[in-house]
Amino acid sequence: MGKVSPSIRSMISTAALVRQSQVVSSGFLSQVERHRHFPKKPTKKSSSKLPQKTLEPELKPLFKSPNLNDAKKLFNSLIATARAPEDPRFHNSLLQSYASISSLDDSISLLQHMIKAAPSFSPDRSTYHILLSQACRAPDSSLSPVHKVLNFMVNNGVVPNQVSVDIAARSLCSVDRIDNAIELVKELSLKHSKPDAFTYNFLVKCLCKSRVLSTVHSFIDEMSSSFDIKPDLVTYTILIDNVCNSKNLREATRLVGVLKECGFKPDCFVYNTIMKGYCMLSKGSEAIGVYNEMKKEGVEPDLVTYNTLIFGLSKSGRVSEAQKFLKIMVESGHLPDIVTYTSIMNGMCREGNALGALALLEQMEGQGCTPNSCTYNTLLHGLCKGRLLDKAIELYKMMKEAAIKLETASYATLLRALCREGRVAEAYEVFDYAVASKSLTDAAAYSTLESTLKWLKKAREQGLVV
Repeated sequence: MGKVSPSIRSMISTAALVRQSQVVSSGFLSQVERHRHFPKKPTKKSSSKLPQKTLEPELKPLFKSPNLNDAKKLFNSLIATARAPEDPRFHNSLLQSYASISSLDDSISLLQHMIKAAPSFSPDRSTYHILLSQACRAPDSSLSPVHKVLNFMVNNGVVPNQVSVDIAARSLCSVDRIDNAIELVKELSLKHSKPDAFTYNFLVKCLCKSRVLSTVHSFIDEMSSSFDIKPDLVTYTILIDNVCNSKNLREATRLVGVLKECGFKPDCFVYNTIMKGYCMLSKGSEAIGVYNEMKKEGVEPDLVTYNTLIFGLSKSGRVSEAQKFLKIMVESGHLPDIVTYTSIMNGMCREGNALGALALLEQMEGQGCTPNSCTYNTLLHGLCKGRLLDKAIELYKMMKEAAIKLETASYATLLRALCREGRVAEAYEVFDYAVASKSLTDAAAYSTLESTLKWLKKAREQGLVV
């Protein structure tokens, strides 16, 4: 495949890595989000400093029956034989195990039995939080079970704090009871403790996902006026992201103005969020305007900024401008990554310059950036659209040898290109690989092949293909 072929073949040596990469069907957006937010894997740490013999009962699955009497007997047996430590974590693990299968009343009864049977055990706040979390997930649609646990806590000298508020709010929202969560947070704010910024913004984010914008603003206004809990920069970022996702860029701009009036300075993430909204609408000029505003306000663009801008310009057919920003990006000290190159390749393929995209692939690899599935599927689709079938077949063979999955669009385009040239046997072979590699579901692969063959029959009848 000309000069490009060696660069494509070089990926075979990294096939093991390629197999591990995910197929990014949504292209740029999921790539950017992964780059910006993908969490690091936690390192394994010892869960406790307790002696090994005391850990054994904690690590084993304990309660297999919700029967309270059986649970009490098992607890008595454990503390008699395992030399249960005074550390409440041991007892909390037992309570947690039982709470996962029992009713709330039985969990409370077991805790009371544990206190009597093991006088050295003194429940701490986390003990009651186990019951609070269980109460919030109880099938009862009211807050009665939650109030029961809260009263139990207070009567035992443990006043709910911000952690209690957070656990209750998140537990209720996890079972789609956001209205109950808000009601409880307001109640706790009056009686015991206001939510911290993390809990508050968590509720705002949940409301944005499930309620209309007016409801979100009503919650923010009420928390501000009644409890003196005011939105911060994170709150406004959540709101801006929400309206951008709904393509309401005018509201996003208004919120930036409100944010500034409240004394906050928009950060890079805020600008990136608005820029992403414009890019999704293929409004390249507006995206550049956001970039210029960032520079004017002294906010230094990051890698996500440039990737977002390059994607938006490439998507809207302004590849030459995207390449200019690629140079600016490098001059600013940011190395282009898979997202950067794939975005420009996609734009070049849209313009019908698939050969230029292949040349960029060689440059990409020369810079030490390893292409992924999205990159190769973008190129395959572009080559087929550009009627460069021989090069597309060579690229497909390299993908197949490296076990790279086909995406729906590139698979369908390759099938049609082969059938258009009368290479039906090869189309069936591509179909076999798509099924064997689990690139598509069997139904989707069959459906695409069937529609392609119907198209071929009709085209032959009309004399469009031989």
